[in-house]
Amino acid sequence: MRSLFPVTDLTTSTSEGGGPAGPSADREWSLDELAEAYAYPAAPDRRAPAAGGADPSGGSWLRANMVSTLDGAAQHEGRSQPISCAADMRIFGTLRGLADVVIAGAETVRQEGYRPARAREAFAARRAAAGQGPAPAVAVVSGSLELDFSLPLFTEPLVPTLVLTGAAAPADRIAAARKAGAEVVIAGDGAGVDPARAVRELADRGLRRQLTEGGPRLLGQFVAAGVLDELCLTISPMLTAGDAQRIAGGPGVAVPERFFLASLLEEAGFLFSRYRRTDS
Repeated sequence: MRSLFPVTDLTTSTSEGGGPAGPSADREWSLDELAEAYAYPAAPDRRAPAAGGADPSGGSWLRANMVSTLDGAAQHEGRSQPISCAADMRIFGTLRGLADVVIAGAETVRQEGYRPARAREAFAARRAAAGQGPAPAVAVVSGSLELDFSLPLFTEPLVPTLVLTGAAAPADRIAAARKAGAEVVIAGDGAGVDPARAVRELADRGLRRQLTEGGPRLLGQFVAAGVLDELCLTISPMLTAGDAQRIAGGPGVAVPERFFLASLLEEAGFLFSRYRRTDS
């Protein structure tokens, strides 16, 4: 893996060593080096409050982790794994190892076969020092709650799985979720979930280092609500054609929001970019 940006005198050095702040040797980075490169901000308090009110994010930091082919496909045959690679999965694991909570839409949970996040020894000391539990919680976004609550994601997690839903969700499905051990979080006044409210509700529970893995519809909702702080985007050197979804779907925004490039890594032709909001 090589660091392509930011560019420093060390980036172009040919000596051995390296990592996020050192020479860019083309080698596999350790998980500790990746954790340093992808660390959350120390004090995520960057979003301007409205009319003197509180930070609408609750002091959280929401990053997304997505993968896209050269022609813009976020999936192949309904899943992201076929367009991924080993380095992408190392970064995937690192981002989970740093997060308080992993947020995913119900369809993504079904398609990707989500299981409980596991504790990893490589991140144990870092998480303990940050006051985090052994593994991130998983939060599933679903208005209908048409989920299989007998799955290990709900019955066998290290940290109770959360279900984000609206106030009009079916009462019997709410009861089924709670019976399975999930924590039901009402994050909308109607049948659906308000993305900004979901971010605040999680932050109010101390889950401020937030990671969403999509899918495209959920990411599009976060983008439209203006609550996404950072995008970690893997660009896969593949072409799929077809009609696969982009990384963010749903209605377009009135004014596109500008993000800036924070870092860029490369391995085996895959590019691992990290973009942040311009006001962060």
